[in-house]
Amino acid sequence: MGRHVLAALRTHEVDIVAVTRDAARLNGIDATVSMVEMDISNPPQNCFEHLGRPDALIHLAWDGLPNYKSLHHFETELPRQYQFLKSLVEDGLSSMLVTGTCFEYGMQSGALSEEMLPQPNNPYGYAKNALRQQLQYLKSNRPFNLAWARLFYMHGEGQAATSLYPKLKEAVLRGDKVFNMSGGEQLRDYLHITEIARQTVRLAMSQRDTGIINICSGKPVSVRRLVEQWLHDNGWDIDLNLGFYPYPDYEPMAFWGDRRYLDSIL
Repeated sequence: MGRHVLAALRTHEVDIVAVTRDAARLNGIDATVSMVEMDISNPPQNCFEHLGRPDALIHLAWDGLPNYKSLHHFETELPRQYQFLKSLVEDGLSSMLVTGTCFEYGMQSGALSEEMLPQPNNPYGYAKNALRQQLQYLKSNRPFNLAWARLFYMHGEGQAATSLYPKLKEAVLRGDKVFNMSGGEQLRDYLHITEIARQTVRLAMSQRDTGIINICSGKPVSVRRLVEQWLHDNGWDIDLNLGFYPYPDYEPMAFWGDRRYLDSIL
């Protein structure tokens, strides 16, 4: 997601600072983007100064994915992320957008709105929601603008090789006759990564205290229909072996985002 956010930021008149543990990973990035090499799990003293005292932060970092059930999320990742963000706020950061996850809603079905009570049922969703709560408590002592952007499902360039679209493309290019997948009847909310990045940047640029806000399409689509659309759009020919994999046990069969709040902001 980071590269797409950088691309979206370059359409605005802003000074961009990209934070990475390894600058070599950002080879090819526009020369106008300043790069700061930093491990945010062990940040230097005065890291806010190291970043150039930015007006706003877009925080996308989170290790340990896509193993949603790992205890790492709340045992290790949660305290690391909170301490980094807290240090920036204490040093003067006035506005941040932090990416959350639709898994914070847990096993609730249908259209999921920001007013619904979070009910995370895996360690990743739990840790993300806990970070949001910690930041809310921090705001009571050190006021700052917080946009908590709950991401739904994304697809596009740069996805992990284990994601659905890359696996499908790999099977087609390999010449496989069939593609193994689940039954495909689960309803999800998918949005292309470039649109997710665009909406994320617009929210961050507004520097508003929006609280929780869904980043989503608001339109449910079955996984089977999505895969068939990819096959059609790319002219790929492969049979779908539906039902080969069981449905995931950490998400409901039908859920999507309610984007009315997002539309009112944008």
